[in-house]
Amino acid sequence: METSEQIKEMVKRKYSEIALQDKETNASSCCGAGGCSTEVYNIMSEDYTTLDGYNADADLALGCGLPTQFAKIKKGDLVIDLGSGAGNDCFVARHETGETGKVIGIDFTPAMIEKARDNAEKLGFNNVEFRMGDIEKMPVAANRADVVVSNCVLNLVPDKKLAVCEIFRVLKPGGHFSISDVVLVGTLPTTIQTAAEMYAGCVSGALQKDEYLNIIKQTGFVNIIIQKEKPIIIPDDILEKYLSGEEITNFKNSGTGIFSITVYAEKPSESCCTPGSGCC
Repeated sequence: METSEQIKEMVKRKYSEIALQDKETNASSCCGAGGCSTEVYNIMSEDYTTLDGYNADADLALGCGLPTQFAKIKKGDLVIDLGSGAGNDCFVARHETGETGKVIGIDFTPAMIEKARDNAEKLGFNNVEFRMGDIEKMPVAANRADVVVSNCVLNLVPDKKLAVCEIFRVLKPGGHFSISDVVLVGTLPTTIQTAAEMYAGCVSGALQKDEYLNIIKQTGFVNIIIQKEKPIIIPDDILEKYLSGEEITNFKNSGTGIFSITVYAEKPSESCCTPGSGCC
């Protein structure tokens, strides 16, 4: 894969295209990328339609979990959604915060920001704001958010440790996050690791599960809990774009697993970071 900036530009370009795709195309692929499957629908995405605040126009079927369902959002909270897309999780979060709270969606794709702002305007929400920005350098002051949520986005960020440090920075002491993401157990075949489509598809950019959780712990978060975990099975008609028949069989027998996990963690109420302590 290329440099961090080249990766970001590739993801931005791909998600600008994905913003214009229909929900069915996104759901039958890996986060809208890597081609569509005729074997499996909803490869990664989960059903939001039963959640209060759901808006069909904002649902692009790009997630891999339901983080807002587990996020323990209260009335009056300030919630930040990372990689907010067309606004789906923001509008669900807004239902939980009520009119006294505020929701800030952050995305670095102009097409997504435009789509989300249009949706918020149609809904008449004046306490939902969408900001153009980088997750590794959020356009938010320190110690502002009560809750941070994100759905299948951190795997797209080149510097995941810096992104987690930014989450720590913007959360208030005692605040928490609930994040759904893709992680690995085992090693992906090289052709999948190096495929740009599978990076944009939230697969090849994923970390090992233990490494992912260790970054969260080393950053200074406490009470780390996996709220939900499920395997993600990439169908053969997508794998065959990158692997031969024999390689697909070997991959399936290798023990490598791709998982969606929803992780909860808290920023300590009293946070004191000393040099070399590992926190941000």
